[in-house]
Amino acid sequence: MSLTEHMTAKTSVESTPDEVFAAITNVRGWWNENIIGATAALHDEFVFTDDSTYAGEAAKLNDGIRFARFRITEVVPGKRIVWHVVDSYLTFIEDHDEWTDTKVIFDITASPNGATVHFTHEGLTAADSDCFEACSRGWTFYITESMPQLITTGTGRPITKYDA
Repeated sequence: MSLTEHMTAKTSVESTPDEVFAAITNVRGWWNENIIGATAALHDEFVFTDDSTYAGEAAKLNDGIRFARFRITEVVPGKRIVWHVVDSYLTFIEDHDEWTDTKVIFDITASPNGATVHFTHEGLTAADSDCFEACSRGWTFYITESMPQLITTGTGRPITKYDA
C-alpha cells in the first residue's frame, strides 16, 4: 500500500450481497452496541463512541474515539453504503477531528461463493493521518473478523453495551 492510498480492508463470506448489506447496516451487531441513532437508511445519522461506560458524545474515556457522528449519504441495497463523518473527536492523536469530513465506504460485490465487502475509509492515508496505524488495526478487526462473524453466526464481536 502506498502512503497516499486510503485505509482499506476486504472480507468475503458465503452469503448473498443482500445478507451482507443487512449486516453492514446492523452497526450495533459488529462495531458497537452503544451506537445512538438509526444506521440503515439514506440521511440517517448515528453517533459512535468506543467508551463502553458512557454513551455517545457524553463519552468521558481518556484515550480513544470520544465520538464520531455519521450521516448516511448513499444507499444502494445489496451493493453500497456510504457514511459521511459529520463531526468527530479522537483523543489519542493531536488532530482530534481528523475523521471529520472523511467518508466510510462499503462496496459489496457478488462472487461465485457469496459476496465480498470492499471497505474504504476515504480521507485516512498513511502519509497524512495520525491515526492511520491504530485506525487500520481497528477497522481491519471489525471488517475482517467481527462483521463476517455476525453474517455467518448471527453474533459479531462489537464493543459491548455500557451500563446506564
